[in-house]
Formats: sequence, structure tokens, C-alpha cells
Amino acid sequence: MKSYVTGLAVLALGFWQTASAAEITGKVKLKGTPKPEVTIDMSGTPYCGKAHEGQKVTTRHFVVGPDKGLANVFVYVKEGAPKTPSKGPEPMLDQAGCMYEPYVLGAVAGEKVKIRNSDATFHNVHATPSNPQNREFNRAQSIKGQENEEVFAAPEVLLRMKCDVHPWMFAYIGVVDHPYFAVTDKDGSFKISNLPAGEYTIEAFHQKIGKMGAKSQKIKVSDSDKKTVDFELEVPAP
Repeated sequence: MKSYVTGLAVLALGFWQTASAAEITGKVKLKGTPKPEVTIDMSGTPYCGKAHEGQKVTTRHFVVGPDKGLANVFVYVKEGAPKTPSKGPEPMLDQAGCMYEPYVLGAVAGEKVKIRNSDATFHNVHATPSNPQNREFNRAQSIKGQENEEVFAAPEVLLRMKCDVHPWMFAYIGVVDHPYFAVTDKDGSFKISNLPAGEYTIEAFHQKIGKMGAKSQKIKVSDSDKKTVDFELEVPAP
């Protein structure tokens, strides 16, 4: 009976912690007009070309919605977040149609990231970190459905992944030491959930805009807060 009551108490505590945590939502918009995206020519690789037959494939430097909402922005708690393990599934970086999906991914330092080849063609996954605490690796994935797990030891925003076989293939991973992050969707919207009460600095970082153009805001949240934090990032000067 005692263990049953204890179990109920633990469940109740977990529910209270989740229910009382704050939630941050918002939107990132782009100011200015970026250069047109570059068309990717896959004709030299028959498998890749066939995967996108009849489609125009371009780079994803600036994916902008009708109301200037900016996709692929890594929004995260830059300061103030407790170092907390992730409670969700392992993030996955996939190779599908000779493109990395997603283009921008978030991960927790010290935790596993799954890397998958969904194509029936050879890829190699080459991590090129700038933080010396993160290990560079170059992993061959020759079989459709092959999966490998990698761990990035230290925070890095953003860590570049590339495929040396297909030079147009890039992806970027925002590695932080907590799970309080999000990537904006095609409309520029994001949501960060389960944030404990406290004071934080939230940053919006876009790979092509870079560190100098990143924007941050200080916020204070209490239990069960639902706050809106919006950002406007600017196209860099040529």
C-alpha cells in the first residue's frame, strides 16, 4: 500500500511540474529582401535527380512566408536555463531525396542524435564543428535505412553537417545544454514548453544572418505563464 501511495505522489508531482511550467510562443519575421535562392542541379546524380523529377529544388538560405515569417531560425534560452536532460525522443537528422531533413535541428549536449539514410544511395555525414570540444566525424552511410547515433559534447549554435558526396547537402544543429529550444516553422512560428519559473535571455539565431545579426530578449516567467516573444531579424548588408 505504501509503494502504491508513493507512486501516486510521484505521478502527481510530475503532473504538477508539467502543468505549472511556462510556455513561450512567438514569431520571427525577416526585415529586408534576401538574394534569390540558388537552383540546385542534381542532374549529374541520377538517383537524386529522379527523386525530384519535375520539381525545382533550391537552397534554403532564407525560407520566408507571405507575411515575412522566417523559417529555420533556432530560438533558444541563451542564459538562465538549468542544465536539464531532454524528456523527448532522440532528435533525428534524415537524408531523404538527397537533402538533409530537417535543415535546422535542435539537440541537447551529451545526448544522442540519430542520423539516418532514407535514400537507396551512398551518403556520408560529415560534422564540422567550430567548438573544439565537439568531435569532427565523417560517417559513411551506404545502405538505405542505415542509422547511426552520435553525441555532441558541448553547446554550439550552429554546428554544420554536410555530405561530401553531394556538395549541396547541408544541415545545421543547435546544440545546447538544456531542452528549452525550438526551430521556427515555415510561417516563422515557434513554441518553447515546460520552462521553469525564472529570468531568461531568449535568442533567435539564423544561420545566414549569423551571430552579429542574432536578436535576444530578456524575459521573466512564473509558473503556468504563457508569454509571447517576437523577433525581427534583418537581411545582412551585402
